[in-house]
Amino acid sequence: MISAERIQASMARYVELVDAGDIDGIVALYATDAVVEDPVGNPPIHGLAAIEQFYRQGLGVSRVSATLTGPVRATLNGCGAMPFRVDMTWGGQACSLQVIDVMEFDAEGRIRSMKAYWSPANIGPQES
Repeated sequence: MISAERIQASMARYVELVDAGDIDGIVALYATDAVVEDPVGNPPIHGLAAIEQFYRQGLGVSRVSATLTGPVRATLNGCGAMPFRVDMTWGGQACSLQVIDVMEFDAEGRIRSMKAYWSPANIGPQES
């Protein structure tokens, strides 16, 4: 089983890669058969090709910055959760999106499931 420390490092790395706009790096964190639900309630995205397309259509077309806003919480059975903020332009306005991601990892340390918890209610004026 993957260690809690490795989960914390991998999830923090995910935020760093989002901040850098490194889509190839983000996709490399995922298992081949991973599933993404972003935001929760949207249809799940299955497999690396679809996940890569999701990031290229979202993150790839806009400049965002991402910052952890609290510690990554990790379990002893391959799961973690983290709060973070994404600063971006939405509808022509600078804004901040507050997100909580919950991830499950496989034995090799790859993300097998990612669920992003957010809605328009979590978008507000850009924070400094």
